[in-house]
Amino acid sequence: MLFGVLLFVMFSSNRQTCDNIMLNWFRNVWNAVSTVLRGMWVTLFTMGATYERKAFAQIYEYPETPVPVKARYRGFHRFDLTTCIGCEKCAVACPVDCIYIEKEKSPVGKGFRIDGFTIDYTKCMFCALCVEPCPVDCIFMGSNHDLSCYSRDGCVVDFAKMPLQTAWGQATLNPTVVAESKVLYEPVWVKGEPSPFEYAESE
Repeated sequence: MLFGVLLFVMFSSNRQTCDNIMLNWFRNVWNAVSTVLRGMWVTLFTMGATYERKAFAQIYEYPETPVPVKARYRGFHRFDLTTCIGCEKCAVACPVDCIYIEKEKSPVGKGFRIDGFTIDYTKCMFCALCVEPCPVDCIFMGSNHDLSCYSRDGCVVDFAKMPLQTAWGQATLNPTVVAESKVLYEPVWVKGEPSPFEYAESE
């Protein structure tokens, strides 16, 4: 590329244009080199700061100390199963169709019973468009950002089969409760089976 620029400068009739081209080219080269050197300096400085054991725990404190997030952070959803009326407005508003609702007519009174409220977090983009149209404010964005799992199935969360604290919106999602919900066949309304984790502990 430098050879082409030099040829253009040699055979060009406008000297001022040639000078501007050369100046811009050298400025771009300097910006590229200085940016790389600045980034490498930050890397080397951080590596030196964390070389001592005491400094390592101060910088890399996760997951023992959760990462502080802002009040309006869009983390994994919190869903209150007791107030949901099954209107499906959140599922309609979702631009990627990652919300699936299973409901049936309530045997007592009016309305529906929510038997399944599933969010596929492999597709969710955390836009919070599902929060706005909810008429009863039963779904909102939480502060949790970690849902570590060994398979994609762990990212498909059915809030209707969560422990009561999570299903009622009083606790955030975590990989343990998601794994527990995978082995339950009935929603928390039915309370058909005991928790497999509690059963294992009692034995």
